[in-house]
Amino acid sequence: MTREIWDQCQVPEKSIVFPRADWGGLWGRSLMEKQTLVANENLRIPEGHVALENALATPIVHHDKLIGQFVVADKAGGYNKDDRDLLESVAAQTAPILFAIQEDARQKKAHEKLEEQMRQAQKMEAVGRLAGGVAHDFNNMLGIILGHADMLLEEMDPDQALYADLTEIRKAGERSADLTRQLLAFARKQTVAPKVIDLNKTVAGMLNMLQRLIGEDIDMAWIPGEKMWPVKIDPAQIDQVLANLCVNARDAIADVGKVTIETGNIVFDEEYCKEHAGFVPGEYTLLTVSDNGCGMNAETLENIFEPFFTTKESDKGTGLGLATVYGVVKQNNGFINVYSEPGQGTTFRIYLPRHRTKEVRWPDKEAIRPAARGRETILLVEDEPAILRMTTMMLERTGYTVLAAGTPGEAIALAREHAGDIHLLMTDVVMPEMNGRDLAKNLLSLYPNLKLLFMSGYTANVIAHHGVLDEGVQFIQKPFSKTDLGVKVRAVLDRK
Repeated sequence: MTREIWDQCQVPEKSIVFPRADWGGLWGRSLMEKQTLVANENLRIPEGHVALENALATPIVHHDKLIGQFVVADKAGGYNKDDRDLLESVAAQTAPILFAIQEDARQKKAHEKLEEQMRQAQKMEAVGRLAGGVAHDFNNMLGIILGHADMLLEEMDPDQALYADLTEIRKAGERSADLTRQLLAFARKQTVAPKVIDLNKTVAGMLNMLQRLIGEDIDMAWIPGEKMWPVKIDPAQIDQVLANLCVNARDAIADVGKVTIETGNIVFDEEYCKEHAGFVPGEYTLLTVSDNGCGMNAETLENIFEPFFTTKESDKGTGLGLATVYGVVKQNNGFINVYSEPGQGTTFRIYLPRHRTKEVRWPDKEAIRPAARGRETILLVEDEPAILRMTTMMLERTGYTVLAAGTPGEAIALAREHAGDIHLLMTDVVMPEMNGRDLAKNLLSLYPNLKLLFMSGYTANVIAHHGVLDEGVQFIQKPFSKTDLGVKVRAVLDRK
């Protein structure tokens, strides 16, 4: 159609996207039916259209996909079979060219959309990483400001001159803390529909799907906790978390292996939270996913929650799975810890706040009463210096004498040099020189009555799967509070 004819045409809606089910004209039916149609007389045209005596319409189709249409009109004497064959031949030759042009445009648009999504994801993650990077130090400083302001306000009479000034300082600190929380929340901008759920029921309902996801060569163990506390979260987010973690576990297992899913309840007290930045005292439900796959080194562990970070082949992972898990946990005010070493498997531990529908009732004093103090000597072996220092401090504050060793070799040397008794060996399970079980065997030859307590960030089930722990051996799960540690150590030492 020439520009002149286009301008003469007075049809109200000139630009029409075909096919149009409500228009049964010649070219409309040709498109709907994907076939050539001829009208040499009685041609029906829309009101306002340029007058036409006859027309020939042929759809342009490629692999049954409608691309466009050729329409010719007003031939003296009308259109015959030769005209029809010629136009169909032109349409057939044009179809793949037009399809290629359309496909190129579609792919370009899709690529631009993907690039925009990646830029948006990177921007959002950059905000999250920035917030996460400064939030710890910022909140620590705010904690000092608010803490000292509170203590000073408690000691001052409201009538004193500085009382109002200190109150304003405290209000400013609280507003700053709110800004930090909003900044962190911004980075996890996801529309959700939270519901109060029983975590055990939600996980149990997914087991069949998860087993299909990981394949029949990998065993799945489900160990539900008892009397689970309710949590408030979008059930679809639990699906997201478990699916991503199980896919990660599957990819980490070369041939046959095992994935273990566990739940439980846990309480973090103020003493524990003082030693673990970012944790908040309270009651939490615990969701743990463990595997006995290839594990990860320290460098990988530092980056696993970053978007687009992956150690998988290009066609096997996007690098967004664990970033999604991290975002879900953070959005629901939870915490996530990961424990892994090369060749030893991986354990993800997710803590979600307990939801209370009635009046909050904290554990009674009997439940959180500190364990009895002790005077025994404990040989503590831990290859992570920060954990070694913290655990030593916890034990010494409970009255114990601690011989601290950073390696199994150092532990054996300390045991040989020590003049008195050693009542308990508390050791990490997975260490560079030798595992905890082999260390215990070495030390039992020196101290036959030595009692043993193993600790690990891995779950007891995964440790047992590696053959490190035998049934009945005393075990404490990292992370632990000072109270939990005191209770467990006392129980092991008092065990007959």
